[in-house]
Amino acid sequence: MHFLGGNMEIDIQEVFNKLDSIKEEYSWAKGRLAGLESSKSSVKSIMMKKSSEQSLGGQEREAYASQEYQDHCDLIDEFTAKEALLKLEISIAQMKFEAWRSEQATNRNIERLTR
Repeated sequence: MHFLGGNMEIDIQEVFNKLDSIKEEYSWAKGRLAGLESSKSSVKSIMMKKSSEQSLGGQEREAYASQEYQDHCDLIDEFTAKEALLKLEISIAQMKFEAWRSEQATNRNIERLTR
């Protein structure tokens, strides 16, 4: 089924296929992001424990400066961007579906009026 609205043609099956194809990727990225966020303080604590500094402030400074902590933060950034992109793709597919659904209702109303 195709919907022609203005200059936009929507293949509704393509919309459903898109949603189906990204559902696992989105849930994986969202889960990975949650795991990374929850383990951020653990990475910091491990790096503080490895520090040769005696003061907590010094240990914390070294932990934040460590490559492990920086790599962890980079992963959080990466998965935040991935989740945002997938969420946007889902929103676009939902908007296309709503436009298609609205057009279908309009077409049914026109059909009823012209009988």
